[in-house]
Amino acid sequence: MGTKPKNSGSGYEERTYRRRMVAQGLISFPVIVKETDLLIQAQRDLRGLAHAAVLNYRYQLEQYIHQHPEFFHSLIPVAFDEFAPPIVKDMIRAARTAGVGPMAAVAGAMAEFVGRQLLPDSPEVIVENGGDIFLRSLREFKAGIFAGSSSLSLRIGLRVPPADQGLGVCTSSGTVGPSLSFGRADAVCVIAPSASLADAAATAVGNRVKSAQDLSTGLETAQAIAGLTGVVIIIGEKMGVWGKVELTEMSPSA
Repeated sequence: MGTKPKNSGSGYEERTYRRRMVAQGLISFPVIVKETDLLIQAQRDLRGLAHAAVLNYRYQLEQYIHQHPEFFHSLIPVAFDEFAPPIVKDMIRAARTAGVGPMAAVAGAMAEFVGRQLLPDSPEVIVENGGDIFLRSLREFKAGIFAGSSSLSLRIGLRVPPADQGLGVCTSSGTVGPSLSFGRADAVCVIAPSASLADAAATAVGNRVKSAQDLSTGLETAQAIAGLTGVVIIIGEKMGVWGKVELTEMSPSA
């Protein structure tokens, strides 16, 4: 399995890494609605339910953004809104914890909200959304970290233990993908109980890493964000790790 960063570098690549994302015993299927491009793995094909969930959550987000454009444009946390839809509230909370704008949590939030809606029909669910993963798994799995042109890309991975309460594994980059980052890390991979928080935190940490000399600063930033389980930062041939992270070597075909 591979986690693919998404951020502002010009070296965006097609999602060929998804060929590595196969969990034994689960059925894999895509769900695409406009910019939302999910790869979902579950115990049975739930694409109809998943498609309906994506439409629902996209509608909530689009309507809220129409009424509150600052939610979309802000690069800093916004005030909490008691009347917002649940997915919006989750993004606001995650962004306030990480110290970034709420849209930094959108991919992780979409993955988690869709994934949790499928749980009544499949006790195991993995939802990947452009490098951000929500999973509820009853077994251990490996997640390779895609880090662009770094020689460590997809050679280093995470060994993720069973996560019966759900878990977020989200990756951001300053050199790969279309989303916004102010740093230059090839990959910042964050693990947290919430995919929304992991997504927002990956952006926050990535913003602080502009060179290999900033690895310690990035790790300190991660430690200061409440609720994170761990982080892996890759920039060039250098890597920094903090927290409850078990690294594993990935084979070329893994």
